[in-house]
Amino acid sequence: MSRIETRLAELGIVLPPPLVLPSENRTSAVQIGEMLYVSGHGAALLDDDSVRRRGKVDLDITEAEAQATARALAIKMIATVKHHVGDLDRVARVVKILGMINAHPDYERQNRVLNGASDLFFQVFGPEIGCHARSSVGVAGLVDRQPVEIEGIFHIRP
Repeated sequence: MSRIETRLAELGIVLPPPLVLPSENRTSAVQIGEMLYVSGHGAALLDDDSVRRRGKVDLDITEAEAQATARALAIKMIATVKHHVGDLDRVARVVKILGMINAHPDYERQNRVLNGASDLFFQVFGPEIGCHARSSVGVAGLVDRQPVEIEGIFHIRP
């Protein structure tokens, strides 16, 4: 078992199936050289019924619920990375994530929602690999009224 697979097991995390997009014109990730660009992972495509997959943050769902959804999305992203590169130990760095938070216009804590994903990447990959750049933005809406969508860039070892 790889180092990252062992870490996931220690955290009690079982990877879900990777993201499979419902269209032939796009894919869940594209690798160019040593960089893996992971498509937006939205809450509507989660298999986890324990998190909120629809609603506007600070109106329909709480910040804590949205943070749990962001964490579940990070787990789904790890499954997608594994699907594309095979061995999670090949991840040299979580380079950047972008979180889009569907929130009430007066909501100002998008960064706290995205902590659900950032904290998970840091826990799984450790401080050297899991510490990343990021942006969190509030949006007026997302497809299927999803509360959160996250995309990422990962550096992959050859």
